[in-house]
Amino acid sequence: MSKWQIAWNETQKTQLLGRVRYCASFLCRLRGLTFRRALGQDEGILLVGSRENRVDAAIHMFFVSFPIAVVWLDREGRVVDTCLARPWRPIYVPQGPAKDILEGPPGLLERVAVGDTLSFRP
Repeated sequence: MSKWQIAWNETQKTQLLGRVRYCASFLCRLRGLTFRRALGQDEGILLVGSRENRVDAAIHMFFVSFPIAVVWLDREGRVVDTCLARPWRPIYVPQGPAKDILEGPPGLLERVAVGDTLSFRP
């Protein structure tokens, strides 16, 4: 799998982000966006999980100094929840079970909705 992907909203037939880092290893997922100074408007990170549940899909915002859009996906790539995560907040948990998490700029939330199906391509 390529380290960089393009995020597509299959439901709305639109490109969401042009540069998404594919993050499947434990260390990559652990670091996430921690200690980053900013995130480009066309940039994101896909945190790939191993199973679908609420606990494993929880994120924190410690050491992240800017707000981000969070999009939780089930194993089919369907959006199960979204939120705007604010800096230094302890925890965000999706409303339902999720496997993967797409994190991006806040404007991403205007182009994706619960129920949409997303895909990622090299």
